[in-house]
Amino acid sequence: MKSGNSRSIQYILSVSLILFSVFIIVVVSTVLYSRFATTAEENAFRNSQQIVDQVSYSLENNVQATSDLFNMMYHTITQSGDVDTESLHRQLATMMSTRADTVSLALFDDKGQLVMDLPDVTMKNALDVTSESWFQSALDTPSHLSISLPHVQNLYKEQFRWVVSLSKSITMIHNGKPIQGVLLLDVNFNTIDELSDRVSLGEKGYVYILDESAGNIVYHPQLQLIYAGLKNENVELALKHTYGSYIDKTSNSTKIISVQTIGNVGWKVVGVSYKDEAMTSISELNRSMFQLLLALILIVVLLSSIVSRRISRPIKQLELTMKNVEHGNFEQTAVGEGPLEVRQLADRFNIMIGTIKKLMRQIVTEQESKRTYELEALQAQINPHFLYNTLNSVVRMVGMNKNEEVTTMITSLSKLFRISLGKGKSVIAIADELEHARNYLVIQQMRFKNKFDFSIEAEDVALNYATLKLIVQPLIENALVHGIEPSVDKGYIRVKVKLDGQDIVIEVRDNGLGMSEERLKQVNAGHVTSSKGSGVGVMNVQERIRLFYGQAYGLHFESELEEGTTVTIRFPAMELKQAEGRERGE
Repeated sequence: MKSGNSRSIQYILSVSLILFSVFIIVVVSTVLYSRFATTAEENAFRNSQQIVDQVSYSLENNVQATSDLFNMMYHTITQSGDVDTESLHRQLATMMSTRADTVSLALFDDKGQLVMDLPDVTMKNALDVTSESWFQSALDTPSHLSISLPHVQNLYKEQFRWVVSLSKSITMIHNGKPIQGVLLLDVNFNTIDELSDRVSLGEKGYVYILDESAGNIVYHPQLQLIYAGLKNENVELALKHTYGSYIDKTSNSTKIISVQTIGNVGWKVVGVSYKDEAMTSISELNRSMFQLLLALILIVVLLSSIVSRRISRPIKQLELTMKNVEHGNFEQTAVGEGPLEVRQLADRFNIMIGTIKKLMRQIVTEQESKRTYELEALQAQINPHFLYNTLNSVVRMVGMNKNEEVTTMITSLSKLFRISLGKGKSVIAIADELEHARNYLVIQQMRFKNKFDFSIEAEDVALNYATLKLIVQPLIENALVHGIEPSVDKGYIRVKVKLDGQDIVIEVRDNGLGMSEERLKQVNAGHVTSSKGSGVGVMNVQERIRLFYGQAYGLHFESELEEGTTVTIRFPAMELKQAEGRERGE
């Protein structure tokens, strides 16, 4: 039976892996081959066109950004009161600094005289800018922004940058008078050169830029060969079309010509790729596909057999171990054999069993501790010393005919015991806990002959939430014994309850002697105990809160010598029914 089950798992794994893998391999291989063979040429056209479109888009954005910068400078100059002001120079210099490829900015009047230039560089002697094509073009078409072909900058001494010039006629204020002139911005052509040079269309393909108006080549990666007559480009084909990809058979090799027009400058981006490069993979795919298909099928069959056999055996062993634990045998452990994942699963299973046993022991211990602390707290509230002192005070008041005070003290004592002993519950409403604290304070106030005053403040929304019983009174007693009683001044104790987010916060503050910084650190760390008081102690309160709510909650002390002490209790806001259910372990 066991052998049959083992073979069944192995059989399912092996057959499933083999059939699924072979099916996927065959289908994918067939589809890929068919699609690749029928669309290789189409993809070559598309890829070439997309690359050309990307180059065109980048160049168009670059030219547009340069035009925007030029228009911004143009607008700034026309709106300026006078072109000779220092503030205008600073504004224009700041605008130029926003682009790293700006070379120079020059402003000429209609006679060709330099009015302003940035940066301040010496111009060539006897330079006649009126004969420059960009100058005449700007004056002939006043509202048109002219963009020149790439050329060597020839305005300044010892400046031989390869630039593109942007020029436009402008009306400006110079020496208080409006005059006509030409604004010239030279931009480094290297940016356009780099954008085009980074493009690759196969191993032999490339991109070049053509001026559609004159048919001149603006950029070409092999421009020197063209100038030397060693290479020719079929620019006529590119000039005929604005957009698209076409076949060029004028040379020995069939080429794919992709064209895109840059509208804002009148240039064309032309991509040249070789068709034989794009189509060579079809024959190679035909040979390698069949070989790859056979190799993959053999590998899948072999691996499926090995993997299924190694996985099935340790899984069955782990299943048997789990069945034993299911029947209550927590001493059973899983043997880690087989692949890494199965061994890790067995290790985690063993850790889980150990954690379950540890938690079971911890639950028993915590329940015993919780009951012990609760019993100690109840016993400490009924200690003979407190009861003797209270009854002795009653006797003295009777002898002094203080019937009203006697009634008050006995009533408070009865309410104190009613809440302390009532119904045997360890969780009560916050309103009842505050009532217990109030009765305790009334008794102690009468015993200490009004040595201190007190107040209890609580938000109405917090009163109906649940709290552990007898956590406020030990803190009040601690404040009386250690803070108020040793002090020569009249004391004051304030109890305040509020809702802080999802938590209940109870503050017990006194104006007693306070604590030193060293002792405060010890108390917050839980390293100090006291023999005075009822014997319950603040550490007892701390432990009960953490046992019930968790280690994140409990007490926090703040104190200064001669200033007093504040104890903050924090625990989660919980409805009374929910807290009673937790107490019962539900």
